[in-house]
Formats: sequence, C-alpha cells, structure tokens
Amino acid sequence: MKVEHDENGSRFFVRFEDDEADLVYTRVGPALIDLQHTYVPESARGHGVADALAEAAFDYAREHRYRVVPSCPFVRIWLRRHPEQLELVDAPYAEYLEKRRRP
Repeated sequence: MKVEHDENGSRFFVRFEDDEADLVYTRVGPALIDLQHTYVPESARGHGVADALAEAAFDYAREHRYRVVPSCPFVRIWLRRHPEQLELVDAPYAEYLEKRRRP
C-alpha cells in the first residue's frame, strides 16, 4: 500500500480504483500539526489503511521534528496501540492520553 502526502492539501492519502482514504491535518504552529480526521472508504476498511495513514503522519512529524495534536478519534485509539509514538504528541495531549491508558 502506498501512502502519499499532499502537503498543499494537508493530508496523507491512499488511492483506490474508485475512491481515496485520507488523514487530514492542519498546521497549528511552526512545528505543530493537528491530525484532525481519518476517512477510509467502506470497501477498504479492515485492511490496515488507517494504520498506514497514521504511521505515515507520525513518520512525517518525526522527520520534520514536529509535535502532534491528536484530535482525530482514530489517531487517539491508534496511539493506545503505539505508545512509543506518544513522544511526538504535544505535552498537554500526551499527559491526557497517558492518564486514559492507566487502569
């Protein structure tokens, strides 16, 4: 699966024959991006597409030394399975997510 980055459109996406999946973000500071919404067409769900989009977004943030605001509900769930990525999450959000992980 090939995840592409449309920097002008502020999104990561995967093309399919008849549709696209994407993770949309907004720059909210010079080194801060807000991952806002993930969409995967019904026909592509259950194949790891959303995971690949989230991974690409965090790879991009790491490469550019950006912090991440995880506004997208899917990204917050994804972070529970990938706690090693919390180091990229902007501090107030990381603390909130860490508290929610504890029993």
